[in-house]
Amino acid sequence: MKVLIYFQDRKAIQSSGIGHAEMHQLSALKETGVEYTLNPLDSFDVAHINTVWHKSHQVLRNCRKRGIPVIVHGHSTHEDFRNSFFGWKIWEPFVDKALDYMYGHADLIITPTPYSKSLIESYKGVTCPVLAISNGIQLSEYAKDEESCRLFREKYGIKEGEKFVMGVGFPFKRKGLDDFIEVARKFPDTKFIWFGHLMDIAVSPYIKRVIRHRPKNCILPGYAKGKYIRGAYQSASVFFFPSNEETEGIVVLEAMASHTPMVLRNIGAYRPWLQDGVNAHLETNNEEFEKEIRNILDHGDDPKILDAAYKAAEERDLSKIGPQLKAAYEQAYALKKKSE
Repeated sequence: MKVLIYFQDRKAIQSSGIGHAEMHQLSALKETGVEYTLNPLDSFDVAHINTVWHKSHQVLRNCRKRGIPVIVHGHSTHEDFRNSFFGWKIWEPFVDKALDYMYGHADLIITPTPYSKSLIESYKGVTCPVLAISNGIQLSEYAKDEESCRLFREKYGIKEGEKFVMGVGFPFKRKGLDDFIEVARKFPDTKFIWFGHLMDIAVSPYIKRVIRHRPKNCILPGYAKGKYIRGAYQSASVFFFPSNEETEGIVVLEAMASHTPMVLRNIGAYRPWLQDGVNAHLETNNEEFEKEIRNILDHGDDPKILDAAYKAAEERDLSKIGPQLKAAYEQAYALKKKSE
């Protein structure tokens, strides 16, 4: 079986969660031995479409005309578009329409978590099976690496043994950057570093104002990748990610794989695979965030929690995601043939 893996405008999304999902998909399929193509003009047996805009619609229509089963990947929901880019309220009807079209015309939908599965199943027009398959993580990439830690500290001016709190994501209200900055005010002697970049025109006026008035200890160095971001995860005292809405949160998987203590907002995307006090610290407001971060900075995290988080990441290693994707392709192919 040969599969089309389709991401519209691939270069434009490389630094996003969907861009990371593409890398993970391709790595998982290579490990599993699934033949794939990135070219929609090639011959293939199943299409796996990961984006929802006009070109993706065209690929879907062409596949349906040719009798090729189509899997649409549910990276996005109506809920996680809110409070994102500047002007999101203007774009929301168009995004909702695009999502509804793709999900309503799929033979099968893959989405990362039980939570996003339940959301998509509730959308009007969705009648096909919806499978929850994690985006996955390449565990070997996050093995302890002193060289990456050294490079990170040198680039960002972090002293050996200096404690700091990190976050990762686009500068969105939805990602909780405003709460990250407010909590940073409570720790004037500790650096809070948020990695992520977005074109200035796409950042909301509210977030721009929050960024302008951030405290001196809150640092926004932009996008980091490779050894630098891996060194950050492995050096950080706390990974603080107060996101208000996710479908999964690849950055959370990266923190888990790095044995980094995690303080997260208690949202639906993490249920049931993350549990407060078992493999993460799940809180609901800034007072609780501050209390938990202070406790970890002062006393460290419970090794049992870090080990449990790593085990949860192991369950999502790409070596285990590949066979799940392969089974989904076979299911979509069988469903299409049965319907014919």
